[in-house]
Amino acid sequence: MNYILASKSPRRKEILETLGLSFTVFTADTDESSEERDVCAFVEELSRRKGEAVKEALLAAGQDLADTVIISSDTVVAMGGEILGKPRDEKDACRMLRMYSGKRHQVVSGICLIGNGKIGVGHEVTEVEFEELDEETILRYVRSAKPYDKAGAYAIQGVASAYIKGIVGDYFNVVGLPVHRMNLLHREIFGENMF
Repeated sequence: MNYILASKSPRRKEILETLGLSFTVFTADTDESSEERDVCAFVEELSRRKGEAVKEALLAAGQDLADTVIISSDTVVAMGGEILGKPRDEKDACRMLRMYSGKRHQVVSGICLIGNGKIGVGHEVTEVEFEELDEETILRYVRSAKPYDKAGAYAIQGVASAYIKGIVGDYFNVVGLPVHRMNLLHREIFGENMF
């Protein structure tokens, strides 16, 4: 099968490369606003929307999508009933990190696979626990790590790992691509493992 990653995320690209999957990257502009308040339904909706936008763009360009699977995903952080995406600015990033201090939160990713007339959508939830963070640590982290392109204002594979006490669930889900769920979905809809 040919694989297309419908994402600009360098982290998703890196994960697939590490796993040895041969793929190309193609993205299309997608409206990421939603009235959905259930976090699992929210990420599934956005993942599906991203994949379908790429499929339509490729078909409009005359590309043959036979034996092609489009992979799309969306990741958010959820805590206290709030869906946290990428922070707007330094103040917003600091607010998010204060929320996590000494507590657990959820990282939720949607995953969508589209190919051969089939579509599969799912999600993965991973619990992440931060240690207590003081104001100086929060501000230093935000100013040095510049977390504005990361859901929830941090990257587990970066400096933030020094403050994470533990996780329960799929590590790659926190990085931005729920690898295990993606492979299960691939097996469900295409009858074989991805890797």
